[in-house]
Amino acid sequence: MARTAFLGLGVMGFHMAGHLAAKGHEVVVWNRTHTKAENWATQHKGEVAKDPASAAFGAECVLLCLGDDPDVAEVFAALEPSVAAGMVIVDHTTASADLARDLYARCKAKGAHFLDAPISGGEAGARNGALTIMCGGDDPTFEQAQPIMAAYGKRMTHIGCAGSGQLAKSVNQICIAGIVQGLAEGLHFAEKAGLDVAAVIEAISGGAAQSWQMENRWKTMVDDHYTHGFAVDWMRKDLRITLEAARDNGATLPVTALVDQYYADVQAMGGNRWDTSSLLARLKR
Repeated sequence: MARTAFLGLGVMGFHMAGHLAAKGHEVVVWNRTHTKAENWATQHKGEVAKDPASAAFGAECVLLCLGDDPDVAEVFAALEPSVAAGMVIVDHTTASADLARDLYARCKAKGAHFLDAPISGGEAGARNGALTIMCGGDDPTFEQAQPIMAAYGKRMTHIGCAGSGQLAKSVNQICIAGIVQGLAEGLHFAEKAGLDVAAVIEAISGGAAQSWQMENRWKTMVDDHYTHGFAVDWMRKDLRITLEAARDNGATLPVTALVDQYYADVQAMGGNRWDTSSLLARLKR
């Protein structure tokens, strides 16, 4: 079992840190809102640190699960004095590949190791310890971190060098954006045509149109129930990172750019905290 520090106890991180403690790892937590860290400690076995540097001091593995590039940069700068040779730092935030490469270099300069490891699976995946984790960094670092991440990860894949995990997460979000918009349009068409939507889904869900989104979200979408996972605000953050990376590497993402604007429409409807399947709400309203 490892001495770990977990920084960021949001919707995902709270459960992830809990799984670490449940698996017997020694866990020190920190969160910007201190009361949330104290709340975590009342439910799980672990310590609460007053700041990132205190949390990271003496840890074998430091895990971050934050919001965006500025959050990661700020927290890493705060914990950097505690970075020591041999330490592994794993960033589960969905952030930019450029930031991942920068933190990798800064860790390497101190003899430490860095893994960019964005996650997919939503709050349910975090709660159930069944997250998908896409990792960028060196092979030995991935091998060292894998047993720790296994506390909350169901599938962990080493994609390549530093930044590769973040780029793989962009691929994930590109695919989700297109699939959800297609499903929303299909459901909208079925309703406008006066079809029995349940019968249509039964007919097509066993063929090429099938997807996780169709299987798990069609009913709640039709019922205008959009409280089941990853929020529109966070999806737009991820798509912003993706579109910025596409501008850098020359990729053409017309559908992704269009769906990003559709999510902006959902935000304008007050759907900032609705889940990503809320694209149907835009078509219906």
